[in-house]
Amino acid sequence: MPAHEFESDTTTDPLGHERAHLAASRAALRAMREDAQALDIRDVTANWVNAAVLQAQIDERIKSLADLAHTPLFFGRLDYLHVVGAEQAEGAEGEQFYIGRRHVHDAQGDPMVIDWRAPVSQPFYRASRKDPMDVGRRRRFGYTGGDLTAYEDEHLTDPAEAEQTSKLLQAEIERPRVGPMRDIVATIQPEQDEIVRSELGGTVCVQGGPGTGKTAVGLHRVAYLLYAHRERLARTGTLVVGPNRSFLHYIEQVLPALGELEVKQATVEDLVTAQIEVRGTDEAPAAVVKGDARMAEVLRRALRSHVTPPTEPVMVVRGSRRWRVPAYEIEEMVQELLARDMRYGAAHEALPQRIAHAVLVRMEQAGEAPDDRVQNAVARNTAVKAAVKAIWPAVEPAKLVLRLLSDPEFLAEHADGLLSEDEQKAILWAKPARSVKTAKWSAADAVLIDEAADLVSRTHSLGHVVIDEAQDLSPMQYRAVGRRCSTGSATVLGDLAQGTTPWSTQSWEQALHHLGKADAVVEELTAGFRVPRDVIAYASRLLPVISPGLTPVESVRESPGSLAVREVADAAELDAAVVAACEESLAHEGSIGLIAADARVPALAGALTAAGHTYLSPGRETTAETRLTLVPASLAKGLEYDYVVLDEPAAVVDGEPDERTGLRRLYVALTRAVSGLTVLHSAPLPEELA
Repeated sequence: MPAHEFESDTTTDPLGHERAHLAASRAALRAMREDAQALDIRDVTANWVNAAVLQAQIDERIKSLADLAHTPLFFGRLDYLHVVGAEQAEGAEGEQFYIGRRHVHDAQGDPMVIDWRAPVSQPFYRASRKDPMDVGRRRRFGYTGGDLTAYEDEHLTDPAEAEQTSKLLQAEIERPRVGPMRDIVATIQPEQDEIVRSELGGTVCVQGGPGTGKTAVGLHRVAYLLYAHRERLARTGTLVVGPNRSFLHYIEQVLPALGELEVKQATVEDLVTAQIEVRGTDEAPAAVVKGDARMAEVLRRALRSHVTPPTEPVMVVRGSRRWRVPAYEIEEMVQELLARDMRYGAAHEALPQRIAHAVLVRMEQAGEAPDDRVQNAVARNTAVKAAVKAIWPAVEPAKLVLRLLSDPEFLAEHADGLLSEDEQKAILWAKPARSVKTAKWSAADAVLIDEAADLVSRTHSLGHVVIDEAQDLSPMQYRAVGRRCSTGSATVLGDLAQGTTPWSTQSWEQALHHLGKADAVVEELTAGFRVPRDVIAYASRLLPVISPGLTPVESVRESPGSLAVREVADAAELDAAVVAACEESLAHEGSIGLIAADARVPALAGALTAAGHTYLSPGRETTAETRLTLVPASLAKGLEYDYVVLDEPAAVVDGEPDERTGLRRLYVALTRAVSGLTVLHSAPLPEELA
């Protein structure tokens, strides 16, 4: 199945024919954009609010119709044997469809490019010789920049044609990584496509080792769901949750390249810090306890402890009449609300209405005829408000957490039977803060406040949430994200072997339980398309220690010579050797990542500067002038570089609180390269790698 510059086809110049179709498609897309820009809404809107909403929608439509010069409009073609979805005369030719990143039609409305998410496009990813799916020919296109330069054909129903690996597909997979992450829409594999097109109603968890494309699969699933369920998700919203800002910056261009501009991106910290500012940090033991799911019950107990049984009746005065509701009757109302396990704030709002209703019953028994307005007035009565304040007072979530972390007796009372004394001591502040504003809240504290806020009033739920690098979330963080898709669905992406937090999850079953999606389907991706075989095999030596039982990734990329492990006998020469290795890597095309233990970064930054090399921080876009990024090991997760220089593996391991976490951090660092990895060390390597 060779790539062709010229080959006999329905035309004498097939490549020229395809280039002409590309030019015509670009012209059609420009016309679609011009039509959107020319829309006049002055006579179709009733007021300025409708006009503003409609104009915003038109503006988004115009943005989505932009023609990106270096992004091909189509990357494949399907020649069906028959007319899709219709009967036809025997011997008649089938239909032909160009498959691309977005739909393009001509002036008559006939499609020139079909969206890759449309049902008719599915065989491009799944058709095979065993199941051609009525496709006679699948054509792939090769591009240089935005110019169509080659194509190759696969005749799925021709028994005389030998099955071969697509060279254009392989070249696209191995294309150098310059700039942020790009879409993989032209290279989606059948097992990936099944996950991408799974239905909106169910939550999917994807366990995928390095280079299996799990992040791209998750993002493409969002794009597919937005295509298949546009109106529903437009109402409910979609969100991508990533581990840090560098990672989000790295992936932020994938969805816009697919024409999707409305998906929000955030870290867990972004989601939970609406009420407070994170200015403090926790020691690992404290963070582990604060992230434990048991804290949810501690908070629930502490919140409900504010409810005080009534001891006095409520006396409501209206005009010359007095209406008395006895304490026992109010206590019955309180017990009913507690038994229903309502949100604390909803019950706080319901109690005055219950008391007011009891007063109305007495009014009716006395011969009066009160209506709803009277009930609302009674609920706002001073005596009723005072009683509710005493029985079911309003509680501020941040103040509740502040008291728990500051007051040993309050914590002990509500953590009894849940947290040990040592665990309680671990989370108590040595110097209690005076107020919510002066407290040096940590990221784990913010999650506790978010949990408390949800106990008071329900968190708004989105239609779909993608959680990437999910293995690093604590149970309480899972709960925080789960609240934001409680009535929607989720795509959970991660690799248990790359869990590098002390609280990282041990199994997807546990994680999905905390997320509130225990019935999710767990899929595993084990075919690696990015990391060379020698590199992933070397890193996989760590798996029996860091994640026993996990299936190693089988890379499809041979890439001989992609791994080099060099010992530097004199530790004083290590910095110079690292700089030399970076210079060696810079001789190749593509991006270079220098990954080192966080503590080693300042020394290496100085060595690079002294040698005259400029470098970027993680997540920043590479340029032709600066292709080298200096990456602290703590920020390497999720990032990819064509060539990686890894400094001192032992220092990466030693930089973590325990050996297992350190080895997992090292596993992450070893698997960031997509073309070549050079490991330099002066200290002995971990015995698993030696």
